Amino acid sequence: MRRLWAVMNDSHAKFKTQSAMEYLMTYGWAILIIAVVMVALFALGVFNGSNFGPRATPGACQVVRNAESVTLQGQCQGELPMYAAYFSAQSGQSAVTISTPSVESAIGSGFSESAWIYDMASPTSRNDIVSAYGTYLNLQGSQLCFWVSGVNTKYLCSGSTGVSQNTWSFVAATYSNGAETVYIDGQAAANTLLSGTPTGGAVPATIGECGYCGSVHFSFLGYISNVQMYNTTLSANDINALYHEGIGGAPIDPLHIVGWWPLNGNAQDYSGNSNNGQETSISYTSSWTSGYTVP
Repeated sequence: MRRLWAVMNDSHAKFKTQSAMEYLMTYGWAILIIAVVMVALFALGVFNGSNFGPRATPGACQVVRNAESVTLQGQCQGELPMYAAYFSAQSGQSAVTISTPSVESAIGSGFSESAWIYDMASPTSRNDIVSAYGTYLNLQGSQLCFWVSGVNTKYLCSGSTGVSQNTWSFVAATYSNGAETVYIDGQAAANTLLSGTPTGGAVPATIGECGYCGSVHFSFLGYISNVQMYNTTLSANDINALYHEGIGGAPIDPLHIVGWWPLNGNAQDYSGNSNNGQETSISYTSSWTSGYTVP
């Protein structure tokens, strides 16, 4: 009797094992395909919470200037932009050119520049982000670098604190009476105190390439969004607050904003100063959220 019971138990165990194997053989490929699809969707940013936030249409927020006040009007609560600008660096040039002289003349001894960027270039290349008034804000490898013409012949670079590729980063630079600082994601990455007086520049300001380099183009490869330029030196707290507003953040100091190019579907200036840009070899995409995390 015991032998019969053992044989029955053994047969039952073998049946369960066989059933489990048949189940895996039948449904294993389906489970594997579902897993692969889930990984692909995650990589494409489908599960990124940024994709589900409200989107601001082009020009939804802007600075309005009149004789009595300078104010922000519209949808200005940091909503995600509908589009971001893709700079392709094709044919050695991919840029937004701002030819209005007021950009150059309005920036004096103190100024600030900021942008959201998504760098796709190789680590050894130089990618220019913004150039204006004899200043250059760019990437050299992973380092964020800043140079003011007439003040220093060397770049102030972020050193070991770099900008990661294939992800969104907030970058900024400030200048005040010889003091330069570069910021990455709201935190100071490097600073220095120099002598000299900025010499300014007579050529148009540019986004996405070097406007001061003649026939040599140091064009950016990737996405750029929400470029802001001020004729005052923003404080470290201001820069940090601007970062935490996110990629759709409005100017933190509307009174001193010289140019504001959200690049949300066009190259218009929404600072109220009409410093509109002209695009060369750039496009706008709504599929920009991969790699972006709300601060």
